[in-house]
Amino acid sequence: MCFPHMNAQSFSVQRSLCDAHVFICVSGYYIGMCFAAPEQNLMYVHQASQGWQMYFGFSLAVQLVSCALAFYWSRRGWANHPICRALGAHALPQSSWRAVASSINTEFRRIDKFASGCPSARVIVTDTWVMKVSTYSLHVALHQDCHLTVTDSRQHSLSPELNAPVQILTITVASINPRVQPFDIRLKSTEYVELQEKLHAPIRNAANVVIHLTMSELFLETFKTYVRMNAVYKCPSGQELEPCIGCMQASASVKLLRLCQADGEGECQQCYCRPMWCLTCMGKWFASRQDQQQPETWLSSRVPCPTCRAKFCILDVCSVE
Repeated sequence: MCFPHMNAQSFSVQRSLCDAHVFICVSGYYIGMCFAAPEQNLMYVHQASQGWQMYFGFSLAVQLVSCALAFYWSRRGWANHPICRALGAHALPQSSWRAVASSINTEFRRIDKFASGCPSARVIVTDTWVMKVSTYSLHVALHQDCHLTVTDSRQHSLSPELNAPVQILTITVASINPRVQPFDIRLKSTEYVELQEKLHAPIRNAANVVIHLTMSELFLETFKTYVRMNAVYKCPSGQELEPCIGCMQASASVKLLRLCQADGEGECQQCYCRPMWCLTCMGKWFASRQDQQQPETWLSSRVPCPTCRAKFCILDVCSVE
């Protein structure tokens, strides 16, 4: 397996021990109940109730299946184990899965590998291999044999780790090796460039997904989402919207109105400027005034109006109709 101080055989044994742990939990509960409820006569199975007899039979069946499965996996030097078979799919004709495991272990120990994801679904890319490591499985593909395609994207307003907006990309890894099944990896859009630099081939974008590579781009999408949920400002009759003074391309589409708090409370101030900015330029202005080292504070911060310098927050930005 591709972790320091752990080879593929030791991981196979570890997985077998996990299966044995299931038996220990099931049978351990029965043994514990023998002492916790002596009136059930669980020490003598033939005197126990039918329900407990069925439970005891089930625990024995689990033990037998676990032992049989572990024995089958251990044959031919653990070559039957699912993870060893996954590694063996990349072995040369005169080699075995152990050579592949050795190659992966060597590259994994290098500090220049790409690693992303939570511990239960880790994505690791080395100089030669693309891997997805989960709790009970391992997917491996060679750089030269695989094609990566962006198939989906999900935008989240807040990330549990950074308390900031995050975009999660789903990338399908498909290998030309018929013995290797396609698998999906997921990573943050801000890690996309780092992944590209580690791969030897381009990543295709089959679904035309818009990938936000920076925190400012992610925040801009979140900013637009929150503004669309705010109150709408209706222009007085006869007032024409001028081009945005920021980009001079789109029409002005937002107006600053003090809506977050009552008059005399808080730091926000009333802005008396007419609509002069489009939503995109206002979002870029809002992001540019933030502390780039503390993205978790961006949504709750206040910035001055780009024209009159009156302070406002996201709740004060209204779309114009």
